Amino acid sequence: MPIAIITGSAGLIGSEAVEYFAVKGFEVVGIDNDMRSYFFGPQASTRWNEDNLKARVQGYIHKNLDIRDYEQLKTVFEPFNKDIRLVIHSAAQPSHDWAAREPLTDFSVNANGTLNLLELTRQFCPEAVFIFTSTNKVYGDLPNELPFIEKDSRYELPQDHIFYEGIDETMGIDQCKHSLFGASKTAADILVQEYGRYFGMKTGCFRGGCLTGPNHSGARLHGFLSYLMKCCATGEKYTIFGYKGKQVRDNIHSYDLVTAFEQFYLNPRSAEVYNIGGGRPNSCSILEAIEMCEEISGRTLDFTISNENRVGDHIWYISHLGKFKADYPQWQQRYTLKETLQQIYENSSSRFQI
Repeated sequence: MPIAIITGSAGLIGSEAVEYFAVKGFEVVGIDNDMRSYFFGPQASTRWNEDNLKARVQGYIHKNLDIRDYEQLKTVFEPFNKDIRLVIHSAAQPSHDWAAREPLTDFSVNANGTLNLLELTRQFCPEAVFIFTSTNKVYGDLPNELPFIEKDSRYELPQDHIFYEGIDETMGIDQCKHSLFGASKTAADILVQEYGRYFGMKTGCFRGGCLTGPNHSGARLHGFLSYLMKCCATGEKYTIFGYKGKQVRDNIHSYDLVTAFEQFYLNPRSAEVYNIGGGRPNSCSILEAIEMCEEISGRTLDFTISNENRVGDHIWYISHLGKFKADYPQWQQRYTLKETLQQIYENSSSRFQI
C-alpha cells in the first residue's frame, strides 16, 4: 500500500488531506504536535481534530513529532522508505503578528522544518511527490501598489486591469515588505522549488489565498472566516485591523485545495508554482463576510475597526487560477463561499455549544 506523509495533519488542510487520501487507498501517516495551541492558546488547539481522525480514518497513523527535529522525522521516513509516494507539507506557523514575537521559532518551523522534510524525502523517497502549502504572502505587500478604487463595501481594481480576475504568478517577490512570517514562508517556497530544479524532484508550491473550511480552529491571529463566524455566533467581540474593513480576500474550501493536490500528484511536475484560492467568485471583503456571517447565524456581530493594519497585510488579493486550470483542466471547485460559511457555522455550533 502506498504511503502518504502529511504534516500539520490535525490542522485545516492536513486533516482534509488525511481523510481524502485514505479513501484513495493510501496508508496515511500524520505528523502534528499541536503547535497551534502554543501559537494561539488552548482555544486554537487541534487535539479535537486529531481525535476525530483517529476515530474516523481506518489505519491512520499519528506521529506527535516536531518538524524542526530532523532525527525524529527520520524515524518516520526511514522505515517506510520508497513506499512513500506522497508528502503533503501543511504544517506551519501561520501568523504575521505571532512571527514578530518569536522570529527564531517562526523561521525554524517554516523554513528549517521544510528543509528537513525536503532532505528526508530526497534521502529516502526521491520519487515521491512533494506538495508544499505555501502562501500568497510570498508576494509581500506588492499587491498594495495596485490602483485600487474604494467602493461602498470593498476595494476593487478597474475592470480593464490585467489583474482584475486575480493576481497571477508573474508578480514579483522582491523590494517589498513581507512580514517575518512572509519571509520565512518565502524561504521555504524557494527551497521547495530548488529541490525540484537542483535534484530533479517532483515538487509543487501552492501559494494559497485564504484557506478555510469547517475543520479550522480559528483564532484571533489566524483563521479569518472561522474566527469571524465564531465571534458572530458566540457574541465575542471582533476587531478589524485597518483598511476600513474593505480589504478583499478570496477564499478556498480545504476540500477544493486537496483535490487540487490530487491532480498534481497524478501528473506531477518539477519545481512548479501555482497561485491557488477561491478566485473572484469566492472573494469578499471583511465587511461583506460579516454580512454573510450575520445572515447565516441570525446574530449581529459586535465589532470595531482599528486604524492600524497588520504588517505586510494585503488591501486586495484575489488568486488568478488560470495557470493551474490550464495544466489540470479536470479540476473544479465544489464549494461556494456561502456554502463554506454555512459549513463553518454548523461545525462551530457543535464545537462551541452555540
